[in-house]
Amino acid sequence: MSQQPIIEIRELTKIYKGAEEPAVNAISLDIFPNEIFGLLGPNGAGKTTTISILCGLFPATSGSVMIDGIDSHTNLEKIKQIIGVVPQDIALYPTLTGRENLAFFGNMYGLYGSELRDKINQYLAEFGLEKHANKMVSKYSGGMKRRVNLIAGLLHDPKIIFLDEPTVGIDVQSRLVILEYLKEINKKGVTIIYTSHYMEEAEHLCHRVAIIDRGNIISLGKPKELLEGHPEFKNLENVFIHLTGKDMRD
Repeated sequence: MSQQPIIEIRELTKIYKGAEEPAVNAISLDIFPNEIFGLLGPNGAGKTTTISILCGLFPATSGSVMIDGIDSHTNLEKIKQIIGVVPQDIALYPTLTGRENLAFFGNMYGLYGSELRDKINQYLAEFGLEKHANKMVSKYSGGMKRRVNLIAGLLHDPKIIFLDEPTVGIDVQSRLVILEYLKEINKKGVTIIYTSHYMEEAEHLCHRVAIIDRGNIISLGKPKELLEGHPEFKNLENVFIHLTGKDMRD
């Protein structure tokens, strides 16, 4: 792993209007090239807010973000060319087919013609969606929608990909396809930043994880290191509950 971070976050803070506490509270973090980095936390912990700021979806209240040596404050458009974003909510048009959705997103990335068609056909085959390509997305299962949602963020071959709960609420087979593909593209050099509620999944997928709660990073390291630091627990889920508590979150 390179010692030069591909993402540098310094004192990042987000305070929503009318909120009593920051959603993200002056966090600092380095993420390195070719990492699968997990950002884990309960509901409302600040995961999605952090990812959204890194992707340029809305501004931070204060702090700085450098992505691949580019300052997000001054050159966000350049950053958007090298990142892929897969949001938690399905970002597809239900009345379009899977193929039509991917063509639309490919056009947004500046892809056209045979190059785009070949990419779409390749991804549809890899994700087991060929025979469903010309069905309206409204007819897709949850797992199929998740797979198309992921493909939409990969079409332009991003150097860094952000995934917010990419396997939430889907069948085991779709989850396996998605996770195996993430491992494959990571081996080819893609850096992955990933949020999840599935601790077992994160424990086996991520090189390092940060546990965030109430806008603060409360633990950071390799899953093995976090377990070694809490030898009374057998898995990352138990460590997570110990650190964040058992209270229900909205």
